[in-house]
Amino acid sequence: MVQIVTLTFNPCIDKSFATETIVPDRKLACTSPRVDPGGGGINVARAIGKLGGAALAIYPAGGPQGQLLTDLLREEQVPVRPVRIAGDTRENINVTESSCGRQYRFVVKGPALTEKVWKECLEGLDEVLKGGYIVVSGSLPEPWPEDIFVKIRKMADDRRAHLIVDTSGKGLEAALRAGVYLVKPSIRELESLALAMGLAGGEPCRTADYIVGGGLAEVVVISAGPGGAMLVTKEGVREFRAPEVCKVSTVGAGDSMVAGIVLNLSRGASMEEAVRYGVACGSAAVMNPGTALCRREDVDALCARVDCVVPVMLKQ
Repeated sequence: MVQIVTLTFNPCIDKSFATETIVPDRKLACTSPRVDPGGGGINVARAIGKLGGAALAIYPAGGPQGQLLTDLLREEQVPVRPVRIAGDTRENINVTESSCGRQYRFVVKGPALTEKVWKECLEGLDEVLKGGYIVVSGSLPEPWPEDIFVKIRKMADDRRAHLIVDTSGKGLEAALRAGVYLVKPSIRELESLALAMGLAGGEPCRTADYIVGGGLAEVVVISAGPGGAMLVTKEGVREFRAPEVCKVSTVGAGDSMVAGIVLNLSRGASMEEAVRYGVACGSAAVMNPGTALCRREDVDALCARVDCVVPVMLKQ
């Protein structure tokens, strides 16, 4: 039995490389590719391992790329429970334009999953301890069961486990309808959610306050990229300002933030302490290439530099 389980329904192999300048209709000389396991929950489990913890990663995998994904995770000593599929695990490409630092991410559609695979993935949640944490992170392959988050929520409730979700679009809407403990949308994702919920024109914190007040989630952590994060609960709003760091790659920064939050919560930290640590993890991740994620020594050095402030309260 484990304290933290991550579910990644649409995992991938992340290939990252750089080229001096991107121009059309020309062959471009590139660096040797860096190959990493990828996908939201996969990265969360990897980052937890790098921070000195352990999380069981559950994910569908198929073909040579699926085997490579599992082999790479085992090399990092991440506990895994792959579910075999007939299709091939997808491969995403991340390209850095070294002359200016711009990044381009090419995301490939993942293979469709059968009803049997969805069921087997959920069966892995039996591994989580009572009072533990279930993290569902990343995109959902099309088509996906409309009641998938209802089922996950029920399994979490049966184990008195905390359900944490980091996804976007209709998946995020479905998760909130089912009810979750914590969600971590970016500002852009929250703006899209506000439109879907008929809350257009509202500030991100106001949308998050609506989510918490409506009982859709107990906690909303709004990821603000290099700006840090905002924590919204029934007790109010807290803003965590990230320290300035030298940016190498932003891929996996949000996953590292989630990893820091859930790992610290599982160790008994307060929500404010956990989010502060999560922001440090996200900042540490951008200092490394590809999806190398965060390093524990960097996180420890950055954590004290994360400022927490109480913004002006929302107008009623």
